[in-house]
Amino acid sequence: MERPSKIVCVGRNYAEHAKEMGNAVPKDPLLFLKASSALIGNGEAIVLPPQSAQVEFEAEIGVVIGSRLHHASAAEAEAGIKGFICLNDVTARDLQKTDGQWTRAKGFDTFCPAGPRVAEGLRWQDLEVVGRVNGVERQRGRASEMVFNIPALLSYISGVMTLLPGDLVATGTPAGVGPLVPGDVVEVEVSGVGVLRNPVRAFTQ
Repeated sequence: MERPSKIVCVGRNYAEHAKEMGNAVPKDPLLFLKASSALIGNGEAIVLPPQSAQVEFEAEIGVVIGSRLHHASAAEAEAGIKGFICLNDVTARDLQKTDGQWTRAKGFDTFCPAGPRVAEGLRWQDLEVVGRVNGVERQRGRASEMVFNIPALLSYISGVMTLLPGDLVATGTPAGVGPLVPGDVVEVEVSGVGVLRNPVRAFTQ
């Protein structure tokens, strides 16, 4: 996919993940941004930065925007979806906790794997996401289990910032997140989309 103008992410959108992080479910969608320079494709390596000792995977359903959304209703937002993609919201968990805001923890280069394709014509209600590390299932969640469903999320975001064609929205991760170490292979599978697979390696100059 082409590099989006922005990557908008949603935190704590599965109740069990909020619980495992020791957080309450938010009353409104909790939004943050990832740098577009963090985006990598299927098969490219997630690089563990030297600044962090605890980098974790977060398997997510990604939404690719197809038409401009500005203060859109939920129905308009749903109609503005181009398709869906597998996404890994890689997070430096230790930095997320110490920094007080999430730009650094979420923004390192390679911290947004997405792929292997944009699948069109799928119903968001039918989507399921599975996360695996070295072939072992660690996460599983359905779009129907989200605190805020996908059209509602897009509508809410469009009331804050205009979503443009090609923008990417990460819709939150289910429970089961955990650390990555060099040599791991992490997979994100979304039903009807395919499998996003990325090796993990240490940082080198």
